[in-house]
Amino acid sequence: MKKILFIIATVLMGFSVFAQTTYTFDKNQGSLTFSAAAFGTSTVDGRFKSFNASLKASKADFSDAVIDMTAEVSSIFTDNKKRDNDLRGATWLDAQQFPVIKFESTSFTHKSGNDYQLSGNITIHGVQKPIVFDVVYHGVAENPETKSNSVSFTVTGKLLRTDFGVGSGWLAWAASKEITLKSTVVFLVEGGS
Repeated sequence: MKKILFIIATVLMGFSVFAQTTYTFDKNQGSLTFSAAAFGTSTVDGRFKSFNASLKASKADFSDAVIDMTAEVSSIFTDNKKRDNDLRGATWLDAQQFPVIKFESTSFTHKSGNDYQLSGNITIHGVQKPIVFDVVYHGVAENPETKSNSVSFTVTGKLLRTDFGVGSGWLAWAASKEITLKSTVVFLVEGGS
């Protein structure tokens, strides 16, 4: 009897592993951007040229999804060399001491339709704070050339840079405290049931 139960358990475990889907971040697609009001009259938009993301989920509705992201502070780009150097410097993000911005999810909750809520902790400038993002799931798309599938999400949220000690010196007043974040991430689908 024990032998039969062992065989059944082994088969079920094997099926469970086989049925899981592997998601691989597509670095050739997607973006991680931010925007902030400047001088009270304009908006500065920027992006991180180098960022990474991971998706783990075993359920088709992504209700158990774990989404993590990292961004290289040194890759910040606002199309203004002096401003980029300032943002990387010690009075703002301090890329030398804090080279990575990190987000680690704690829950991914389905709201309605393709709308989800992503909760987790974000670490900026060495300070970790909880944050909630709104997420839109764009479904599955097939590449007509490779016949491979991918899934994509758009993630948006806001934070206060002052909560993370970002921005000091005489120019700190020029940028709004509230920063809007937006990311579109694409994951290649490998295998699955």
